[in-house]
Parts: sequence; C-alpha cells; structure tokens
Amino acid sequence: MKNYLKYLLTGIVVLVAVLVVLFKYQDYVTNPWTRDGQVRADVIQIAPRVSGPIVNLPIQDNQFVKAGDLLFEIDPRTYEASLEQARAQLDETGDNVAALEKQVETVKAAVEVSRAAIEKSRTAVDGSGAAVEGSRLSIQQVESSIKELDAQIAANEAEFERQQDLITRRATSQKAVDRARTTYEVSVEQRNAALVNLEQVQASIRQSEANLAGSEAGLVESEANYLEAKAGLEEARAQLGAIGEANPQVRAAVAAVRQAELSLEFTQVHAPVDGYVTNLSLRLGTQAVANQPILALVDVSSYWIDGFFRENYIANIQSGDRAVVTLMTYPETPLEGRVESLGWGIAQQDGSTGADLLPSISPTFEWIRLAQRIPVRIHLIDVPEEIKLRVGTTASVLVMTGTADQEGEVVLQAAPSALQ
Repeated sequence: MKNYLKYLLTGIVVLVAVLVVLFKYQDYVTNPWTRDGQVRADVIQIAPRVSGPIVNLPIQDNQFVKAGDLLFEIDPRTYEASLEQARAQLDETGDNVAALEKQVETVKAAVEVSRAAIEKSRTAVDGSGAAVEGSRLSIQQVESSIKELDAQIAANEAEFERQQDLITRRATSQKAVDRARTTYEVSVEQRNAALVNLEQVQASIRQSEANLAGSEAGLVESEANYLEAKAGLEEARAQLGAIGEANPQVRAAVAAVRQAELSLEFTQVHAPVDGYVTNLSLRLGTQAVANQPILALVDVSSYWIDGFFRENYIANIQSGDRAVVTLMTYPETPLEGRVESLGWGIAQQDGSTGADLLPSISPTFEWIRLAQRIPVRIHLIDVPEEIKLRVGTTASVLVMTGTADQEGEVVLQAAPSALQ
C-alpha cells in the first residue's frame, strides 16, 4: 500500500511537471521569445563643412550634449579673410555696376543727340528740296518770260522796220518812228534783263542742289551716327545687365559674400540633437577635413530594440503587439514596448556574384535546416530614468501576439536569468 501511494505521488508530480512544460511550450509558441536582441539608436556622424585645424574642443568622450551645444571649432581666420575679400569684391562690383549705369546713361544721351541731328538733317533736306523746286519754278517762269519777250521783240522790230520804210515814203511821222524804235529797244533791254535773271536763277538752283546734296549727305551721316550710338547703347546695356540688385554681377558678388559667411559659420560645429559623444579621438590641432566624419553622436531620443526572431515564429507577430524587453545590463527591470515593424528582408550570401561572375553557393547538409532570423523593431515605452540604454547591448525580447488592440497596463515579468 505504501509503495502504491509512493508511485501515485511520483506519477502526479511527473504529470504536473509535464503539464507545466507543455503549458510553457505552448506559451513560447504563442508568444515568441528570443535572447538575440540588441539596443539600437540613431548614430549621427558629425562631419565639418569646412577644412582646417581644430582650435577649440570643449567636449570629452562619452559626454552628454544638448542640441545646439558647441562640439568643436575650426580655425576661423582663413574664413574671416575670405569674408572680407568677398565683401571688398562686392563693393568693387557695386562701383563697376554704377559706372556701367552712368555709361549707359551717357550713351543714351548720345543716341538722343543723334536722333535730334537726324531730325535737323531731314529738315535741312526738306528745305533744300523746297529751294530747288522753287528755283526750277523760277527758271520755268523766266524762260517763259524770255519766250514772250522774243515774240514781243520780233513784233517790235517788224513795226520799227515798217515805220522806217514808211518814213522814206513820207507815209508816217518821225515821231512814230522814234516811238517804234524806243519800243523795240525797251523790249531788247527787257530780254537782256531776263537773261541775266535766268543766269542768276540757274546759279541759285545749282547752289540749292549743292545744298540738297550736302543735306542728304548730312542726313546719311546722322543716321549712321545714330545707328552707331544705338549699337553702343545695346552693348553698354548688355555689359550692365539688369538694373539694381537684380544685376547678375551684383547677385554673384552677394552670393560670394553669403558663401563666405556660411563658411565662417561652419567653422563652429554644433550638436544637431541631444545625445552622447562617442569614441572621441580628436585633439586640439587635429586637421579636420570637409565632409569627412570625425566623431559620432548617439541620439538619446531614438532608442529602440531589434529582436531577431526565427522565421518560423514570426507569422503571428503584428505591428502594435506588446513586448517585454529584458536588458542583460538590468536583468531585474523588464521594459514595456510595442512592435513597431518587422523586417522585409535580410542579406543573403548564396547567389551573390563570385569568381568569373558566377553565383557563389555554400554547401549545406540536407538533413539540417537552419531557420533564418528576421529583425523585429520594438519601440520602448516609458523607460525609467535609472535605466541607461547603450547601443549594442544585449536584450531578451518576448512578443505577446494578439495584443495589438489591447489597452491598459501589462504585468511585466523579467525573463529567468538562465534564459537571459
């Protein structure tokens, strides 16, 4: 009877142990757990924008800095000189542009003078042309008068000869003969006067034509001067460009000053975020090279946990599921978190390009299948002040699947030390 009770008690203990093991296994399958976790954070590589020796280094390795704190300073003297040079160049450019503006105004005045000269020459041409036309009309009138006088002279000469013939026959009086002679001689004098007038008018028309030719030549010269002045104005405007601050030369000089100001500002490098200076190896006098990282800054507002789960246990993990994180540094203080995301790919060596551009394939044992590990990103919630997170430290992660929509507090239990 005693042996029976002993066996019964032993069987009950074994059964309870088996049930506990089965429950824990089911809990492990339902709520995936891994010891392969790491603390991660955004690590900012601090690189200067300009080159030069470091003359001020107010920080130390592993020091906490706030956003805006000075990390280091590069010798600013070279960049101060460059700024002064750029400002002097800006002043010189302003003077040159002002001189070009005055030149444009001068050439513009010359264009107006040439335009006025053209108008004056055109007026002179019109006046000379009118004088020529008037002289030609006068010639026509004088020639017409000469023709009339020629006819009158012929008539008067005939009358004079008739009176002389009649006086020989005593058929007229001496007075009539004298009157006919006087009339004839007057008409001859009138013709001679008309001839003189004709010569004067012809001389006048020759002068008017000469004046017209001179006026036309002056007009051509004035138009040529106008075109030359206008071309000079266009050239001056092209050299000047836009007026005022929109002038490209001024804009380039202003941009050079701004660039020099930025370079001088870049000699002081400030912390972009709150964080810890890590692995500082700088010393005073170290030559900083532009765009080359020289120290790292761990962003304290960006900590998260990467848990690497076997691929056959992530099927039920969803974004938002609750998670319990146990840091190896603080094994008795579990942290609450939420699944933020699951990785969509990991690097593979098989299939990569090898020698002769052929795929590189590693040999495997067919009866052994190693599960790949997929990164699951865990966002930490309300990390206590006494917990100091450090990038790269180890953590155990338990994901409680199916809890994405659950609210309220969760009972946190640290993983057993043997399993951490």
